[in-house]
Amino acid sequence: MHKLHITSQQIRIFEAVGRLLSYTKAAEELNLSQPAVSIQVKRLEENNDVKLIEVVGKKLFLTQAGERMFKSCQKILEELKELNVDIKSGQERVDGELRIAVVTPAKYFMPYILKAFLNRYPDVKPLITVINRRRILDEIKQNQYDLSIMGRVPEDLKMEAFPFFENELVVAAPPKHPLSKEKNIPIKALANERFLMREKGSGIRDSVQDRFAENGIEIEPYMELGSTESIKQAVMAGLGISVLPKQAIRLETRYRHMDVLDVQGFPITRHWYVAKLTSKSKTPAAEAFLNFLHSVDINKLLAMTDTR
Repeated sequence: MHKLHITSQQIRIFEAVGRLLSYTKAAEELNLSQPAVSIQVKRLEENNDVKLIEVVGKKLFLTQAGERMFKSCQKILEELKELNVDIKSGQERVDGELRIAVVTPAKYFMPYILKAFLNRYPDVKPLITVINRRRILDEIKQNQYDLSIMGRVPEDLKMEAFPFFENELVVAAPPKHPLSKEKNIPIKALANERFLMREKGSGIRDSVQDRFAENGIEIEPYMELGSTESIKQAVMAGLGISVLPKQAIRLETRYRHMDVLDVQGFPITRHWYVAKLTSKSKTPAAEAFLNFLHSVDINKLLAMTDTR
């Protein structure tokens, strides 16, 4: 089978020449020189051993092969034009899946942010995975998510991230705890308390231990639990005190199932980050969600939804 040798530039040039039946007019339309146009047509003929254009007098005519080539070039260019429109419209239309990994403490406010986002982009289908920090890092490396919500961005991964919300960590205690009514409690007073902590590797645990270390205190956990929710229940049951995100205990403190202690050096203020691997391209849904987080006042949004 004879193999056709033709470049994309030659397709555009031959279509213009065949439509205008003039090297000069085609050159003007394509912003090329007339010799450049005629040379490309000549190469197209020579490379494929076919006569496409003939000159009778001073007029250009397409041969039978030239007519077929011209129609094929027109069809190719039209399909490319339609493809370009489809791609652009697809990029402008915000729909499809949005895969987000969320570390467990963020689950207490992320649903409200997602609700506001989906009110704006109802065609997006969010696929949310709530997991601990250690697992989220493993799965990010496996390219399983478009975006990740976390309290600390790993330094060993090439990631783009920006802070979008403050994370306040407070000291939580059972109701009627002996320190509940105290003000400006010295941080060293916590050293003798039964302390409930997340598992090793948890971002909250690392932040808490860093704060105690700054004050020369070493805390030996009375109990380790694998989730923020399990720690909340343990604190309310009177098993000890802990440091928890303020957003996670809003209802419990409102209805006095839990108290926030006024301790020196607290709350610890960190940030929540939205992050993605630098090498990962952004889907329209991920792009829209990032722009949403950039533009919205999260504190105001959560206040309106009664999450603070």
